[in-house]
Amino acid sequence: MISEKHIPKLVFLLGFLFLLCEVDGQNNRANGYKGIWFTLGQFSEYGDKYSGGLGTYTSSHIPIAIYARQVNKTFFVYGGTTKKDERHLLIMLSYYDHKKHRVPKPVIVYDKAGVDDPHDNASLSIDEHGYIWIFVSGRNTSRPGIILRSRKPYQIDSFEKIKEGEMTYPQPWWMKGAGFIYLFTKYTKGRELYWTRSKDGLAWEPEHKLAGMGGHYQVSNVRGSKLVTVFNYHPGGNVDKRTNLYLLQTEDMGKTWKTINGKTVQTPLTDKHDEALIKDYEAEQKLVYLNDVNFDKDGNPVILAVVSRDFKPGPKGNPREWIIIRRKNGNWNFHKVCESTHNYDMGSLYIEDNRWRIIGPTEAGPQKFGTGGEMALWQSNDEGVTWKKIKDITHNSSRNHSYARRPLFAHPDFYGFWADGNADKFSESKLYFYNKKGEVWVLPYDMGKDFERPVRVKRGIKL
Repeated sequence: MISEKHIPKLVFLLGFLFLLCEVDGQNNRANGYKGIWFTLGQFSEYGDKYSGGLGTYTSSHIPIAIYARQVNKTFFVYGGTTKKDERHLLIMLSYYDHKKHRVPKPVIVYDKAGVDDPHDNASLSIDEHGYIWIFVSGRNTSRPGIILRSRKPYQIDSFEKIKEGEMTYPQPWWMKGAGFIYLFTKYTKGRELYWTRSKDGLAWEPEHKLAGMGGHYQVSNVRGSKLVTVFNYHPGGNVDKRTNLYLLQTEDMGKTWKTINGKTVQTPLTDKHDEALIKDYEAEQKLVYLNDVNFDKDGNPVILAVVSRDFKPGPKGNPREWIIIRRKNGNWNFHKVCESTHNYDMGSLYIEDNRWRIIGPTEAGPQKFGTGGEMALWQSNDEGVTWKKIKDITHNSSRNHSYARRPLFAHPDFYGFWADGNADKFSESKLYFYNKKGEVWVLPYDMGKDFERPVRVKRGIKL
């Protein structure tokens, strides 16, 4: 029996050990790659607004995978769990070793402690010194966001907590020689957009509001010294009315923000008709679900979005059109790629000189009206004007595939990354990657060894 005089010391020791586990995550490995399953619980005639395997959710967590040429590995972060029948969210980190064609057991970087919501998934960054940074998303004001840094370059075993605060939908961008410019969301007057910066990731400047028109979702990307963010707005703060399309860019780490025409604007933006507006979809009574933004060979931004007529799943919202918005000869051009069955059918845009590609769940899956579907590869050889489906990436699946993500500096052997899950009921969720040869690989769901090779998914095999 513990003596009463020793209780304070024991409490202190337990608290210290808990802190070590929370911050370090040393040797805290999962025995396989199991994605988180989630349901929003907003049901209508054709099912939930979104649900299923959401380990690579959301499109506003950017980036979640990065190829590091220095060590020839693609590092990736995802929302996972440790048991087939569990919905306890853990922030998982791992890598694919391109030379050895294998993955280690994933590291549990952070335990979300009772949370099952993949809105709390993380984003990833690697600085020019090789340190790995994990930006764990918070949720509203009740769950803080957290920034972690690896203790050693290109090592995933041990992390230290750097910062905690109100930050959701993290989008960290390391700019060589300048440090971080970090885009994120705060629930101030709706989901409003903020940014901050840091020369070393350790000391951060005061945050600045970028846009506040009732709420926004954004996607962003970097080319050279230029950062571009594309966002919609939520009339009255209602995310189910998300509409319109805006763009801002900065080439001086946020000192000045400009429109696509180079005109400096004052932030935060508060007028929905601001000059940053690309298209007034509200006037057309259409909704805008942002997927990705990339750059053409001339450095012009190219946007991928799903445009819909209803926030609820089912035929009423059709057509759900995948739209490419590109900048050409000083004007915005809009081109339809295809149609799909759900607002949250999220894919990624790849641009390599004159060949543009999209990987995403554009085809109806086994849960027809649910999030995701079967993955397909679309290609354009005329800068996004016309598109052709050139490959069905997945076939005859038992669960929908969703949220196909493009790694930063994507290597041909780890070109796309996503998860699957039954959109209609709780299920296991596996994680996949795709290479430019057209092959799909599944990460090992259960692992008996410290390192194992992913398994190629061949046509005709039921997943």
